[in-house]
Amino acid sequence: MNQEQFEKIEQEITPPTPYVKNVLKAFLVGGLICTIGHAITYFYIIFFDFTEKTVGNPTVATIILISMLLTGFGLYQKLGQFAGAGSAVPVSGFGNAVISAAIEHRTEGFVLGVGGNMFKLAGSVILFGVSSAFVVALIKLILVTMGVIEW
Repeated sequence: MNQEQFEKIEQEITPPTPYVKNVLKAFLVGGLICTIGHAITYFYIIFFDFTEKTVGNPTVATIILISMLLTGFGLYQKLGQFAGAGSAVPVSGFGNAVISAAIEHRTEGFVLGVGGNMFKLAGSVILFGVSSAFVVALIKLILVTMGVIEW
């Protein structure tokens, strides 16, 4: 059997991927996660007297905490299997990546297992986020110093 025959048999056996259904599920679940985030934002603004400028950090921290709890109870994995990228793209996917690596390596101990592996997946996200924030702040400082924009 050559490569072409194998690929033909593989295409006949493999069921077609339901792209539209997968995209729709990802869109709806991702939108639901973002809607919950917006509800948390309004909760903090109404009950804790945050402003629209200061509410971002506690909202993101709350969403990450919720996703970590759902991962710990095994519910986020089920959501991810259903929604695919819809559950991974929002900031809740970051919390899931951090805690799932920690849970996976907990048998190796707290320092070498949990601490050493917690940021394996999410470490690159943190590094890129901090680095890009530094570059953007530096560009803004240069533009403000030159008088191109106002602070």
